Amino acid sequence: MKLSVPVASGVEASVKRQLKQLGYGDCPALQGRIRLEGGWQDVARLNVNLRAGERVLIELAQFPAPDFDALFEGVRAIPWEEYLGAHSRILMDGKCVESKLMAIKASGGVAKKAIVERLRAKLGVNTLDERGPRAVVGIFIVGDRASVTLDTTGDGLHKRGYRVRTYSAPLRETTAAAMVESSFFRAGKPFADVFCGSGTIPIEAALYMRSIAPGRNRTFDFAHWQCAPGVLEGAREEARDLENHAPLPPVEASDISREAVEIAKFHAARAGVADDIRFCVRDMRAFTSGERCGVMISNPPYGERLKASDLQGLYRDFGKMYRSLHDWSCYFLSSYEGAERAFGGRAEKKRRLWNAGIACTLYSYFGAPPAVKSL
Repeated sequence: MKLSVPVASGVEASVKRQLKQLGYGDCPALQGRIRLEGGWQDVARLNVNLRAGERVLIELAQFPAPDFDALFEGVRAIPWEEYLGAHSRILMDGKCVESKLMAIKASGGVAKKAIVERLRAKLGVNTLDERGPRAVVGIFIVGDRASVTLDTTGDGLHKRGYRVRTYSAPLRETTAAAMVESSFFRAGKPFADVFCGSGTIPIEAALYMRSIAPGRNRTFDFAHWQCAPGVLEGAREEARDLENHAPLPPVEASDISREAVEIAKFHAARAGVADDIRFCVRDMRAFTSGERCGVMISNPPYGERLKASDLQGLYRDFGKMYRSLHDWSCYFLSSYEGAERAFGGRAEKKRRLWNAGIACTLYSYFGAPPAVKSL
């Protein structure tokens, strides 16, 4: 099967490294997707193990679609009976860009009609009750060309299952994981997040440190399909065998808000890493460490969460605190345009990322070795 992994802008390199570590080689990335070949076992492994990818899709077909008739025939030609059954709950998703077909809602309706017609003929049934497992079909039309996908994931891969309590401006789990994976942090190194909020960054750091697969405790749409053999438990067992159970120093996580820290503790317990994180209520300015060559990764407040008049002082003090540490590296995400100037010193690396629909920059300040690695 042809598989693809949609990725958020700015984290492609991180996902490609994860795929290489899983044994898939150097997979090409194009237009926000990383493509590879695989079977159902690979579908399971990718869903269970990927930290920064958004979901895993099966790419079913590409064909010219200058009009609705061509779209209908192209979709009907796909062997849907190999994937869907008489009870499949078929949902449509997609996008039209510079296409004569214009509205994706109309295109989705035509495509679903073609799927239903094919299934009724091949399965020998008069109706599809759609009371069974969910199957999300994607119709993506760019110009006069259509591509059709089947989503094996369901709820996005960022939904690990541990973050159930809300707190202001949450960071997407996949973005946090990409920040951790792209940093100098490795198991056993000092780590701190001084703006931990609801705990996403330190939890993802602990999962990474322990080599705990982010999808080990959740389910996926493909696991409920009759066409998919029972490969999910095998992928989970493989992931569990790779976990790191060696004694390790805990990561540090703090926030000035007591409410945030209590929520973060709750989430860490749900993620199974409560013993790997040392939480405390503390102003960022009070953080100190006698350890050398540590890694600090944070998502500090930006203008959307703090008065503009207070931002410059916050980032100035953040930079001053960081420079008091011994050879640490610091990575922080912010939409505040004056962040680099206020923090002090030019960042060695800058990467554009999106957080909750806000255009942000990931600023990277490198400390002592290991040697600088590309983000």
